Amino acid sequence: MLSASPHPDDPHYVHRTGWLRAAVLGANDGIVSVSSLILGVSAATPDRAAILVAGVAGLVAGAMSMAAGEYISVSSQRDSERADINREQQALAESPEQELEELAAIYLSRGFSAKTAAMAARELSLADPLAAHVRDELGLSDHLAARPLQAALASGATFSVAAAVPVLAAYLAPPSAEILVVVVTSVVSLAILGALGAKAGAAPLVPAVVRVMGWGIFAMAITAAVGWLFGVSV
Repeated sequence: MLSASPHPDDPHYVHRTGWLRAAVLGANDGIVSVSSLILGVSAATPDRAAILVAGVAGLVAGAMSMAAGEYISVSSQRDSERADINREQQALAESPEQELEELAAIYLSRGFSAKTAAMAARELSLADPLAAHVRDELGLSDHLAARPLQAALASGATFSVAAAVPVLAAYLAPPSAEILVVVVTSVVSLAILGALGAKAGAAPLVPAVVRVMGWGIFAMAITAAVGWLFGVSV
């Protein structure tokens, strides 16, 4: 697979997809899940120790779960990619001419003339036939390849850092304003996360911030309502 960039000083943002997706997912889940957990427990009981224990437990369990989940899911993706690459390698060894025609057909479908498509397929196959098929037939490339460890570390680390925000807010807040402080801190953190994610991926700022804040507030509200319902003595 080819990895060289025609303009290395100005890389495409898509190169960040692998770690950026996992990092944003981990951070968002850390803020939303742990703040929701704290709000749910706070709505059910005023026991400060129970609230903090729940928050810390949610942080540790969530970080481990996110890291393990990312590693397993991305490993499955990597296994599928490798299986397809092995199939292509075997097909090239057994029927190179048929694979050459297949590659030419791909270029033909993309708007090349029949002569140019055949020429491009033959020249690329002379250089590295497997790389040509992996890139143009399977749609795989180095910067988009599955990296389980990278995804696991990014997701677990960002979850831990983000989840620590509502835990610290609950710890530092006065008991009478604990819920308010956690809510405000979490919403501001979600706004910052949305802005950072948009900046890192060169996406529009406002839609990213609104999307992250909206779903986060919805999740916290539902969890707090559940905690309140179960905390009411009938």
